[in-house]
Amino acid sequence: MTDTRMDTAEGRLGDSNSHAEAPILEVNNLVMNYELKGGGMVSAVEGVNFNLPRGSSMGLVGESGCGKTSIALTLIQLAAGNARVLDGEVLLDGIDLLKLDEEEMRQRRWTDVSMVFQGAMNSWNPVYTVGEQIRETMDIHWDPKPTAAEARAKTEELFNLVGINPEMIDRYPHEFSGGMKQRAVIAMALACDPKLIIADEPTTALDVIVQEQILEELKKIQHELGMSIIYISHDIAVIAEITDLIGVMYAGKLVEQGPTAEVFKRPRHPYTWLILSSTPSITGDRRQLAPLKGEPPNLLDPPPGCRFHPRCPYATEKCMQEEPPLAEVEPGHSIACWHPESVPVTLAGSTE
Repeated sequence: MTDTRMDTAEGRLGDSNSHAEAPILEVNNLVMNYELKGGGMVSAVEGVNFNLPRGSSMGLVGESGCGKTSIALTLIQLAAGNARVLDGEVLLDGIDLLKLDEEEMRQRRWTDVSMVFQGAMNSWNPVYTVGEQIRETMDIHWDPKPTAAEARAKTEELFNLVGINPEMIDRYPHEFSGGMKQRAVIAMALACDPKLIIADEPTTALDVIVQEQILEELKKIQHELGMSIIYISHDIAVIAEITDLIGVMYAGKLVEQGPTAEVFKRPRHPYTWLILSSTPSITGDRRQLAPLKGEPPNLLDPPPGCRFHPRCPYATEKCMQEEPPLAEVEPGHSIACWHPESVPVTLAGSTE
């Protein structure tokens, strides 16, 4: 099934430029480090910029440790205690979330922006029913607090929306399957009608059939409610299935971003090209996959110049010495590379 997702992106090429409104989210020059116990800093997010149009979806993709989740947690000010935002702004409907104090931010979580955390389906409290736990979110953030009847009606509505029988409201988490728990987490994230949902690997622990069902539910919910979604995954094929825009991250930086269909049709950064070359497809000619060799750099001591140059087949002396800026190569399609013309039009790997 992952293979077929790869082949859906090109078919949506005409849809990805349809969002002309002012962006709901603007991230400008975000820089975030983690302090180490022994002193020093690890650069987790460095100079990240992107806009999310209202009602659209964006995927952040990259290898583990590239900074995807660090960005998400910074957006809602839930990063670890040793995280330090050194620069940048996060504008949600024009309000800089990074300038809000803890109480102001607490009021905006769930109501303006909510998050489906990685592995969230295992975070349910086993001694309370799922309905009680969803109602707790409403009690904290609704003003005025809902009555018991209002909370139940809203939970029933949410369960219907995510494909759970409302009769399950009074059941305990252990009575839910893995897929049902994940749907219930999404229902909780929707309980306060947020403008933006951040979904961090919400389908990683699920089998491929349930994973596809959850992705379809998210797309349906986005369409019906007109909300915006940031979807985080290391699986670029999942991003192809669910998003309008894509940001490819490497070692704390965005190296390519643009309309998902456009990036899949013509990747311009060597890293994106190699990721796609290592991913199977069930359409077109059969070809042997080309693995992405090497390891991401140690962010305690990142390499000079382009951080991808030790693994890049097209690296030159300039790449080793100078860091490339993120610049447009086509309208709405940006890359950080000194030699985009070197990236072949076709994917790597030999044809069988």
